Amino acid sequence: MSFIDEIKNKAKQNIRKIVLTESEDKRVLKAAQKVKEEGFANIILIGKENDAKKLAEENNIDISGIEIIDPETSEKFEEYANAFYELRKAKGITIEKAREMVKDNMYFGTMMVKQGAADGVVSGACHSTANTLRPALQILKTAPRTKLVSAFFLMVVPNCEYGENGIFVFGDSGLVENPTPEELSEIAISSSKSFHQLTGKEPKVAMLSYSTHGSAHSELTEKVIEGTKLLKEKMPDLICDGELQLDAAIIPEINVSKAPGSPLKGQANTLIFPNLDAGNIGYKLVQRLAKAEAYGPLCQGIAKPVNDLSRGCNSDDIVGVVAITAVQANSMDSI
Repeated sequence: MSFIDEIKNKAKQNIRKIVLTESEDKRVLKAAQKVKEEGFANIILIGKENDAKKLAEENNIDISGIEIIDPETSEKFEEYANAFYELRKAKGITIEKAREMVKDNMYFGTMMVKQGAADGVVSGACHSTANTLRPALQILKTAPRTKLVSAFFLMVVPNCEYGENGIFVFGDSGLVENPTPEELSEIAISSSKSFHQLTGKEPKVAMLSYSTHGSAHSELTEKVIEGTKLLKEKMPDLICDGELQLDAAIIPEINVSKAPGSPLKGQANTLIFPNLDAGNIGYKLVQRLAKAEAYGPLCQGIAKPVNDLSRGCNSDDIVGVVAITAVQANSMDSI
């Protein structure tokens, strides 16, 4: 059984309603069909019903039985517009502006989660990360005890002896461009929790750099060293180390020679990159050269599950992110 199949089985333990906001994209419709067939979540599509059904028919996609909601004709439109107005009136939003904004698929879908009509949102197949995250931050806010919203990729590398049998969390590979030492520590905390949430295994966190334990000195390495120090102060029981080069983080033999005494012992499964350049390049290299499954960018630190998609995703990628979103919803409810 593949790892994503395990995630789907976890999702089946408590079926969740997951909103897909991009019914105008055939990849999304195909994913909705697959989720329905596999039965691990209930899908709600947002958009024009006739347009979605026409697109599905043209592409031989079966979306029969899947709920499709047009924000402008929904019986909940005024309720959601008024609730959004109450949330944002202190920021200068008028009721007229609130009504206009809630016509947007992503705003409407996020309001569904806020009002308890759905459990999570997946978007981004044909929209930017900003389009996905802006409504989430305005409506759902950050999770309790969380200082920073960040993003991670769940990487599943075939035939790989490293990490957790080839499973890694890469953070932040999708959102925070140039984190400070404080932000690096918060990304590491959230990423460690995400790893445990999705795998049930103990996170082992490596704070990555081009230097290992002082082999080089610069402003770049000092940032990672300070971030690691803050992480250890905040989570003294977490297995973590830094600054580490990638090979010292994941290969036991190299860890022994480059970082003797490291608590990671070359077994890191949660990799924290020093900036978005490194994180984005790193995940794409592994995805393309190692033929890894890359799920994300997945969001962490939001009060309810909202996940972004790469615009290069396929329908199977969307199915996987829906399953992950459902498991996140179940985990959040158990906290």
